[in-house]
Amino acid sequence: MPELPEVEVSRLGISPFLQNQTITNIIVRERRMRWPIPETIVDVIGHSISAIKRRAKYLLIETSVGTVILHLGMSGKLRVIDAATPPVKHDHVDIVLASGQCLRFNDPRRFGAVLFQPPGEALNLLAHLGPEPLTDNFDDQRLFQLSRGKKSPVKTFIMDNAVVVGVGNIYANEALFLAGIRPTRQAGNISLARYQVLTATIKQVLAKAIEQGGTTLKDFAQADGNPGYFAQHLNVYGRKGEPCEVCGNAIQSKVIGQRNTFFCTQCQR
Repeated sequence: MPELPEVEVSRLGISPFLQNQTITNIIVRERRMRWPIPETIVDVIGHSISAIKRRAKYLLIETSVGTVILHLGMSGKLRVIDAATPPVKHDHVDIVLASGQCLRFNDPRRFGAVLFQPPGEALNLLAHLGPEPLTDNFDDQRLFQLSRGKKSPVKTFIMDNAVVVGVGNIYANEALFLAGIRPTRQAGNISLARYQVLTATIKQVLAKAIEQGGTTLKDFAQADGNPGYFAQHLNVYGRKGEPCEVCGNAIQSKVIGQRNTFFCTQCQR
């Protein structure tokens, strides 16, 4: 599943091709996505794209008459290609531009979304989201205060979008390892000092992943482009049974909140 860094790099990759372009057509080949694609999506035809933004893992393509909202789901990917390029299997939506190019959305599993938000209307999807992790609105005081009395594992707590958006499974595992916090520990039992370290490591791992993803930006303008997870060094994620690179103990694995969780019993307490 694409996580926040992948979505942010998607935004960076498509933005130069979409900014200030007029949308000349919207082609919907399959309307049955996570939610049905609304008929009102065509309202943006004839209007210029004023901004390409991201909120959590949603991409927002803004025009004067409303915003097209994209979510990549489990398997979605975006490419900017010549609009005349024949569609292949799972190419569900084209946003056709005056430049002769189009933003093509491919999603084999159809868990992604293409929605439309008229001006002045708030989508319930975005209404209750926590702060962006790479902004000053996300800080250690917030984590500490919201965690008081919480008996849930700290990993589940930091993956809650109402607490902070975009800390997906890979990066939750990695941030907790770097902070030296065992993912099974109750969120309410962690001190402010340890949340200060954890807040910093969350910001660190996400910023580093986005930086590494910058090397894939060219893929967004290739017909066979497949920008997915970037080649990055992972300390614990997916390394069950392998030696910890810090202490040499075998990396352990456990399912927490229906997600595979990886940690070192020596380095994380």
